[in-house]
Amino acid sequence: MIAKLIIFSQKLIKKHFHLNERIIELHDIAPKEFWGAQDTHLETIKKYYPKLKIVARGTTLKAFGEKDELDEFENRFNRLMLHFTRYNNIDTNVIDRVIQSNSQEEQRMPDHEKILVHGIGGKLIKAMTPNQHKLVENVMKNDMVFAVGPAGTGKTYTGVALAVKALKEKQVKRIILTRPAVEAGENLGFLPGDMKEKLDPYMQPLYDALRDMLPPQTLEDYILKGIIQIAPLAFMRGRTLDNAFVILDEAQNTTHSQMKMFLTRMGKNAKFIITGDPGQVDLPRRTISGLKEAILVLKDIEGIGIIYLDDKDIVRHRLVKKVIDAYKSIENHD
Repeated sequence: MIAKLIIFSQKLIKKHFHLNERIIELHDIAPKEFWGAQDTHLETIKKYYPKLKIVARGTTLKAFGEKDELDEFENRFNRLMLHFTRYNNIDTNVIDRVIQSNSQEEQRMPDHEKILVHGIGGKLIKAMTPNQHKLVENVMKNDMVFAVGPAGTGKTYTGVALAVKALKEKQVKRIILTRPAVEAGENLGFLPGDMKEKLDPYMQPLYDALRDMLPPQTLEDYILKGIIQIAPLAFMRGRTLDNAFVILDEAQNTTHSQMKMFLTRMGKNAKFIITGDPGQVDLPRRTISGLKEAILVLKDIEGIGIIYLDDKDIVRHRLVKKVIDAYKSIENHD
């Protein structure tokens, strides 16, 4: 019995020596942060490469397997290290994205290293995913851009960062942020308090993004002077929005007439970003979403960009992606 075991283990050793070995060193990367708590990131990586034997000790990673498989693995792993050095973060979403995306998408990213805004407390605000980069590119090229995707994909946040950048660089004179206050009824009549108080709860996500990007005093000053205006969609009627960077958020909750009214407000030297999630419509039944309709009607018009973000772009807590996936399985997005 012992002799059989020895022969068997010798065969295993021989087989092991026939495998190729690849050694990769982590340079200027804290291994604890890179591998994750209890090696969670390492385990995620391993799941994608079941044919390889992968062992990590401190800053050294060893992988054993067939040459082709190792080449592919090394290529993806190098990109993960590049992401970590560039953004100082890595999580399961990043790993999924880098390993699953095609190389062209991911290779485009280094060209657009540009920081959009230096935020509060030294925070560097920049596009974090290939689709967010596409959104930035599209806004540079087009005056009107639709950014469509689920919650947490950074549509609004990236949009607000682009608006603040344009204001700082004096490309525009003001920023106008708007959203249909559909959850509260567009007239907001039943809410207590003056207009600002009534609107604040519905505009909170826009304020949150601005607070990351502008010092409190500057933000307050801009709002008082009307350099930054935050108002519900109904207040856009009859206005011409020129020399402005305008963001319509939660656009899936606009009706046909609201969307048409908004899009025709565009004046000289204006940039429009329209963001929304067609899977999260709060309109009454049988009311067609102005966003869905606009995308169909305007998709072939030159000067209008349409960018689709998806669950690979989610930059919130890792559970957000799982929640969206779970709901996707039971929802009908008609």
